[in-house]
Amino acid sequence: MTQFDNSYARLPKEFHTRIAPELSPAPEVMLWNAPLAEALGVSDWDAPMLAGNVIPEGADPIAQVYAGHQFGGWSPQLGDGRAVLLGEVLTEDGRFDIHLKGAGRTPYSRNGDGRAWIGPVLREYIVSEFMHAAGVPTTRALAALRTGARVQRERAYPGGLLVRIASSHIRVGTFQYFTARGDEASVKILTDHVRARHYPQAKDTLELYAEIVKAQARLIAKWMGLGFVHGVMNTDNMAVSGETIDYGPCAFIDGYSPKAVYSSIDQFGRYAYEQQPSIAHWNLAQLGSCFVPQMEEELGGQHKAIDALTEVLNAFPEAYQAEWRAVFGAKLGIADPNEADLPLIQDLLGLMAKDGADFTNTFRGLLDGSARDWMLDREAFDAWTPRWEARRSEAWQEIIAKASPTVIPRNHRIEEAIQAALEGDDRKAERLARVLSNPFDLAEDDQDLTHPPTEDQMVHKTFCGT
Repeated sequence: MTQFDNSYARLPKEFHTRIAPELSPAPEVMLWNAPLAEALGVSDWDAPMLAGNVIPEGADPIAQVYAGHQFGGWSPQLGDGRAVLLGEVLTEDGRFDIHLKGAGRTPYSRNGDGRAWIGPVLREYIVSEFMHAAGVPTTRALAALRTGARVQRERAYPGGLLVRIASSHIRVGTFQYFTARGDEASVKILTDHVRARHYPQAKDTLELYAEIVKAQARLIAKWMGLGFVHGVMNTDNMAVSGETIDYGPCAFIDGYSPKAVYSSIDQFGRYAYEQQPSIAHWNLAQLGSCFVPQMEEELGGQHKAIDALTEVLNAFPEAYQAEWRAVFGAKLGIADPNEADLPLIQDLLGLMAKDGADFTNTFRGLLDGSARDWMLDREAFDAWTPRWEARRSEAWQEIIAKASPTVIPRNHRIEEAIQAALEGDDRKAERLARVLSNPFDLAEDDQDLTHPPTEDQMVHKTFCGT
């Protein structure tokens, strides 16, 4: 029998509001993650249970409160405006949040309806499960549902709901919410909760902060290695667990450009591909400022606290560079990349950027020689190739095969699946979910999913649209 708990609901009332999901009139499962369901012990859940129409025994539904910097501007109260945390399912591998995204209005909805339509629900299901399969820390998707309701956006859409799984939904913005209110006691409670749940090896606040910094360095490097652009790296969209969270206007780069932006609301490129490491660093600085008061107490003075936290924060660029070098070194078949390999990696990326070479197919094409085909300046690539051949490891093919996926969730394919689902046909979404669950090994019948979009298939902007 599945065991439920909600440790977050036991935190003081300032952290959340108890609220049940709104009823879905006719819930229907679109995509179902059977392996994940088995791992969580919820294989017997049906559509009404997944939609929150039936609350499992032991659950304690809540909406969490948090704040955050959104595109650099401060928002003092955000929170789960369209989601309800049912609770935490207890497994041999730990506890995992079960979160219903699109579950209706909460006190944090800010005049929204709290609902979702099936487009963003399918996008998050498909992309988050691909990220997991590709080895990226991420929230996961247990199910995507139609709710049977209609949701009004620019027009009426069929309502959708995502059953999201995470090691927790605690964000940088959760800390910021209490810090902005001068509620040091709540920051301390939250700090202890995060340390116990995610980083029990951390002996104190400073070590906790260091662990979070390292986790974010690993995460962003993995994003970069897939050509992933999150789109909304607000502090309320950075999970302190080190998992990718909140897939809104996200996308994967087709033709490589370090300045790639896909979010329709990112008018100035704040969250462009090449900006993601520096934005993560900035977000971590905001988190560090939340720890100052308790660090003063632990170290005996404000200056000592700020100096210690700054030292940890300043370690991020070096940690990130080491992680980035390992990720891209593996994509070139180098088992032990070092700083001397940086020019080799950067020169290839420079050639790709100049020619707009397909990011995924170029790196995967190093295996069979087809990488050259994606280049316009093939003479320059031919000049680069001997340097690479001299440096790659003996087992370079095996290394690349594990580091560079054959297939990614290309934007135009996701849009095709969404459009088909709007007509009641879920087969394209089901196919994407199936193929992307094993993105390093592609059947011959699925090779068409590796093709970049044609000019008329290009999706230049994506939307939050939940």
